[in-house]
Amino acid sequence: MGAYSAQPQLSLLGFCMNIPLSTPSCAPNGSSQSLRLCVEGLSVQRAGRRIIDNIGFKLAEGEALVVSGRNGAGKSTLLRALAGLLPTLQGAVNLNSGDLEVELPQNTHYLAHADGMKLALSVEENLNFWANYLAAESHPRSQSIAQALSIVGLTHALRAPFGALSAGQKRRAALARLLVAYRPLWLLDEPMTALDQVSRVRFAQAMRAHCVEGGLIVVATHEPLGFETTRELAL
Repeated sequence: MGAYSAQPQLSLLGFCMNIPLSTPSCAPNGSSQSLRLCVEGLSVQRAGRRIIDNIGFKLAEGEALVVSGRNGAGKSTLLRALAGLLPTLQGAVNLNSGDLEVELPQNTHYLAHADGMKLALSVEENLNFWANYLAAESHPRSQSIAQALSIVGLTHALRAPFGALSAGQKRRAALARLLVAYRPLWLLDEPMTALDQVSRVRFAQAMRAHCVEGGLIVVATHEPLGFETTRELAL
């Protein structure tokens, strides 16, 4: 977990149709106040090699985008670039509400491979820290710690040290962080790693509920999400 800053910033967590890798029109739509993510002509270079080249898509409120591809295709690179954690060669990433652009870091959860939790602290202490740090109380859709742990099936581990949990339990505790501080855009990199089948179903239901409430999700995963507002971007 990276260094903490004084102000809430980006949350650093660690039925499909193909979307063409072209630049869409992301012009403001004055007729709607719905939230949308607009990515235009995005190119990213790492270690001197262009990993992402001129990718564009628009994700509307309530939609989930599954990013697929072989290992090394650039799935994690794309998510990190969307989160603002990697410099881009060109292109733009904007989160808009109607005609207004809203702050991307303050409205985004990014969950990477690392869980972003302190081993010596209890599950409750970790989630309490993130809820306070991310100003969870400012949004009515933020869940209480007890509610979040119930959703991921980890109520019994409330006061257990995070370091004493199994790999699957650690992942579920990290996923609960998405729920204790509401942010509309979720960027998720293989979120179901180490989860058993029951936990995968639980989290798929949580993702669907997030979309039903108007959230947006971009997720790199090999798991089918199982709800109708899902599209696919193949790298």
